[in-house]
Amino acid sequence: MKQAYKFRLSPTKKQEHKLFWTLARCRELYNAALSERKDAYTYAGKSVSYYEQKRDLPEIKAEIREEYQAIHSQVLQDVLLRLKRTFDAFFRRIENGQEPGYPRFQGRNRYNSFTYPQAGGFTLTHDSRVCFSKIGSIKVKLHREIKGTIKTATIKHEAGQWYVIFSCEVEQPELLPTVECEVGVDLGVTHFAALSDGTFIESPRYYRKALKQLEKLQHVLSKKKRDSYRRKKAVHAVAKAHRKIANQRRDFHHKLAKSLVQEHQTIVFEELAITNISRRTKPRLNENGTYLPNGAAAKSGLNKSILDAGWGQFQHIVSHKAACAGRTVLFVNPKYTSQICSQCGTVRKKSLEERWHSCECGCELDRDTNAAINILRAGRVQRGVAPCVEAPSF
Repeated sequence: MKQAYKFRLSPTKKQEHKLFWTLARCRELYNAALSERKDAYTYAGKSVSYYEQKRDLPEIKAEIREEYQAIHSQVLQDVLLRLKRTFDAFFRRIENGQEPGYPRFQGRNRYNSFTYPQAGGFTLTHDSRVCFSKIGSIKVKLHREIKGTIKTATIKHEAGQWYVIFSCEVEQPELLPTVECEVGVDLGVTHFAALSDGTFIESPRYYRKALKQLEKLQHVLSKKKRDSYRRKKAVHAVAKAHRKIANQRRDFHHKLAKSLVQEHQTIVFEELAITNISRRTKPRLNENGTYLPNGAAAKSGLNKSILDAGWGQFQHIVSHKAACAGRTVLFVNPKYTSQICSQCGTVRKKSLEERWHSCECGCELDRDTNAAINILRAGRVQRGVAPCVEAPSF
């Protein structure tokens, strides 16, 4: 198995200047390689492969860009490999009928990392320092033990801080003992999650709580002169606030995912198309060309709450932890999970404002709990198990 460890770096001013310089040269190489591929196809109708560009690197370093000699050769090769993977993903999306999204040129605010793909380019010493080829020895905060064999090291810049991410090969961890409990999870906005056993997990709403502070920081940023030192400080303050929100959300997801995986053998989610759910509403025009009310303001607030919850990240974390623990995670079709009665199977259509499920058969329970029971039942059917799920008693 592969596992990543992320640690904070503490470079000196001279080392930080070298890191920024290396990052800028890697970005230039990425954009130049992308331009070469684009021009070759536009004017000559041929494709330039990763291996052709990799073969030309020594000549470029010797005759055209001598400054590249101050960068480890494998770091430059990994830049070209990153571009290759970008094009591979582009062609895969075309084959799958998705929106392709042609690879774009990277600005200085978008390209924020470079990688040493082999252990020969870096060394982790015993005095809490990591030595990178052509850069030097940088102090690192090793807040936890690294397990397995380190394969790659990625240096990343995030909101004014530098991090190193070690990718390691580790042995399969010891599986958790088998339990009989299963659970269906309905992710929502009113509650972060409703479980099929009647439990509700409240949403921490980290972004909503920090919204006033973010508005103040954004207002200060809007008043600064472009390319000024004070604007850079304001940009850093906004990025730092967003980084804190992301860290809080990730910490909440990890802790909740751990408890779910420890207590349940099978966890069932809806297969949500989050991109479609959080898409903004289309404008409406009448015959005179005047815009009509389309509920954009309400939909914008709903989208903000959906993205604040981070459903996709949470499902990914649960899937990873479950795979390591020997648990099962299933994804079922979300169609009618909120409308079908979990007791008699009758479709009881409800609007989003209606939060209580009431059926003629006598079933009375929260709408989200009803959906979670239906999700668990669909998961049992998917596994080929008798779909017998009892409604929680209140």
